[in-house]
Amino acid sequence: MTSDLGFTCTCCGSHHGELPMNYSAAAPYVWDPSFADAPDCLLSSDQCVIKAQHYFVRGLIEIPVIGSEEVFSWGVWVSLSRENFSRAADLWDTPGRESEKPYFGWLTTELPIYSPSTINLKTNVHTRPIGERPLVELEPTEHPLAVEQRTGITRDRIREIAEALLHGTGHESG
Repeated sequence: MTSDLGFTCTCCGSHHGELPMNYSAAAPYVWDPSFADAPDCLLSSDQCVIKAQHYFVRGLIEIPVIGSEEVFSWGVWVSLSRENFSRAADLWDTPGRESEKPYFGWLTTELPIYSPSTINLKTNVHTRPIGERPLVELEPTEHPLAVEQRTGITRDRIREIAEALLHGTGHESG
């Protein structure tokens, strides 16, 4: 482990004091700010409902960092069926909820550094203890994001992600 956790950006030449280990999308890609005042829509930090017909939860795609105990994560949104969303919402504050079986869902966050698109990748959403975001497990395909989740990424790859996001897409860190 090095004492300097920052990196020198190959795009701008600046030294950034910290290498971000997570990024998060504020809303599903189908969310529109005009929905904010609609009575049949909701966007919180954990759940989203659009027109009382589309249901989403926020979770983490966790990717092991090769050669360390660290984990890199993407905060993403996953669409769930009405039934699974209702079940997850009913158990949201229930101790032991992590014993719930995974919910099938579709990834609804575009991570623009990946090609092809990450929209509509198949997932399983694993509920975790109260206070922890659900774990989003991607279907084990050959999509680059799914491969990274299975095999891990290097710190150099995390630096590449940071540079791409700092100088291109506007995702928020955290």
